[in-house]
Amino acid sequence: MPKPTKGPRLGGGPAHERLMLANLAAALFTHKRITTTETKAKRLRPLAERLVTFGKRGDLHARRRVLGVIGDKTVVHELFTVIAPQVADREGGYTRITKIGNRKGDNAPMAVIELVLEPVTPKQRAAKPAAAEAPVVDEAPVEETAAEATPAEVVTEAEAAVDEAAGSEASAEESAEAK
Repeated sequence: MPKPTKGPRLGGGPAHERLMLANLAAALFTHKRITTTETKAKRLRPLAERLVTFGKRGDLHARRRVLGVIGDKTVVHELFTVIAPQVADREGGYTRITKIGNRKGDNAPMAVIELVLEPVTPKQRAAKPAAAEAPVVDEAPVEETAAEATPAEVVTEAEAAVDEAAGSEASAEESAEAK
């Protein structure tokens, strides 16, 4: 026999809570985002995440397990054909809860729970130097050597060096004559 959650139920007995969460999950999959109380959103998140994981599996057994919870074939079809391919690369975290303040009538804390359907961008992992390894030193770019340079570049570099040498000799002679 499954053990019921501890603490107060959402509005009544465990059967009513199960039905309420199933209806919230169906609304979430239909509309992609719903506004509800924070407590209901927090209780809905694990159920919705589990159902999306079943949708990603995509086999017949997973479809029947989701149908056992939700019961609406159109919602289950949308979960398996539309939502599951959009979150195929995501490894969890299919829902997002955003708190939006209190409700006007009874001051209940409200939240928006929505499906995260944006594509995943993998983070670049920084290379950590190990304690045994030497620290990584940035190397300056190496200049081209004569073997790497083309023959035309070698000739122009040699001519430039000769011109500079001739120019420095001429300036040395001019400075000697000025004295």
